[in-house]
Amino acid sequence: MSQDNNKDKKGISRRDLLAGLASLPVLGALGYGLYLHSEERKKYSSNILQGINPSIPKGLPPLITGQAIRIGIVGTGGRGMYILKALGFVHPERIDEWNERAEKDKFWKDYIKEFHEQENLNVKVTAICDVFDKFAQRGIETGMNDFRNGAEGKMGDAPKRFQTYQQLCASPDIDAVIIATPDHLHVPVAIEAAKHGKHVYCEKPLSWTVEETFEIRKVVKDTGIVFQLGHQGRQTESYQVARSLIDQNVIGKVSLIEVCTNRNDPNGAWVYDIDPDANENSIDWKQFIGPAPWHDFSAERFFRWRCWWDYSTGLSGDLFTHEFDALNQILDLGIPHSAMASGGIYFYKDGRTVPDVLNMAFEYPKRDLTLLYSATLSSEKNRGKTIMAHDAWLELDETLTVYLDRSSTRYKEQIEKGLLEPGKPIYSYVPGQDKVDAITTPTEKYFAGRGLLYTYRDGKAVDTTHLHLREWLNCIRLNNGTQPSCDIDQSFEEAITAHMGTISYHEGRRTYWDEVNEEIT
Repeated sequence: MSQDNNKDKKGISRRDLLAGLASLPVLGALGYGLYLHSEERKKYSSNILQGINPSIPKGLPPLITGQAIRIGIVGTGGRGMYILKALGFVHPERIDEWNERAEKDKFWKDYIKEFHEQENLNVKVTAICDVFDKFAQRGIETGMNDFRNGAEGKMGDAPKRFQTYQQLCASPDIDAVIIATPDHLHVPVAIEAAKHGKHVYCEKPLSWTVEETFEIRKVVKDTGIVFQLGHQGRQTESYQVARSLIDQNVIGKVSLIEVCTNRNDPNGAWVYDIDPDANENSIDWKQFIGPAPWHDFSAERFFRWRCWWDYSTGLSGDLFTHEFDALNQILDLGIPHSAMASGGIYFYKDGRTVPDVLNMAFEYPKRDLTLLYSATLSSEKNRGKTIMAHDAWLELDETLTVYLDRSSTRYKEQIEKGLLEPGKPIYSYVPGQDKVDAITTPTEKYFAGRGLLYTYRDGKAVDTTHLHLREWLNCIRLNNGTQPSCDIDQSFEEAITAHMGTISYHEGRRTYWDEVNEEIT
């Protein structure tokens, strides 16, 4: 084949290109030179990571089969119902809503299809406990409706309702307990379950106080149960890609990390709707209070419990822990040497005690780096996670992007030759950004953008909570001491770090971690 007939990818031959440029003698020569330089840059840029293999998860470990695992769920409010869905159980009314939306919106048609294809984890929901009668009944009706792959619409036996979590944990008819209660009840329920030999999946954060953080760690290790903390971000594909890039020194020495929370709607600020059926007769208020300071019945406190320190861990425990766990899995940060926090209640003057603006700085002198967290519940400015290093910085949001630093040592020669342009991406990973655009509610969009609603395996969208539960169930079935990715040790690091920030906020001074004696000073 002659040279003149060789065409580039756009179908333009070299002869046609030269003929066109010849009509503009000066600019043509210059333009052709720029074209060649551009092509050289593209060629180099495409090979910039040659020899570096970003680890993109392919598929999943096999689902271990066996006898159905019997599940008891403590807390069937919003998060508890989401966990049931991730297990494959959906309330009939919600299925009807999905089908109505699917008639008008292709997104929902695809969503239902993806949900139908979700793996059957072979579990039975045999027990429910919730202090609000309406939530408990809805949990029972959902636990009966098996909507999993291969069992769509099959009605099973009704889970038994227990009036207290102590009774549920003592039941011989359950093998494992899922905890989706307010923060102040996480550890009491987890300890009760572990002492009865039940495996535990507990929503984040691990603990409400420092003291119980040590207590639950001891009980889990002493009993040998399989424990998983509900940081479903452990399954997020882009986080695993980020870890592989950093392990291969693509961005150089890390010195500063910034993570954030930005929300600007009442739901995102925990001003949840109050159910009109809630009253002193339909809610077991004494059981809700548990270890918290006594307060007379308040439907506002019951539904918006995250607004009060009496039941909540605030921004530090509720939202920072998601960011910390992501960075801990990427960089193995562990517990910081010190923490300093400040902030206040600057927007929501509604009687809450937890701040709606919070800034925290965590120092890691042995790693020569600082982790910064800033949060506001009254601005929706889009900010992602940024890991800053000497040669490049890595941004994590809906996508993963590595940007070149102009003062890089590693890429200095390529920058000087003009093959790489500072401030421009040298690597980008986009795991299905269109799915984020399809989310409409601000709070869901916030979590979707952080990979906390779904991730991808082999190009297919998968619910991250489903994967996190799947991992926990696999470890239970292995029955050989194997623990999942967010085990009690990872959970302990998360809890202590968050508590250090909270204590600093309350006391207005720096807190330190004494790693030898394991205490906050």
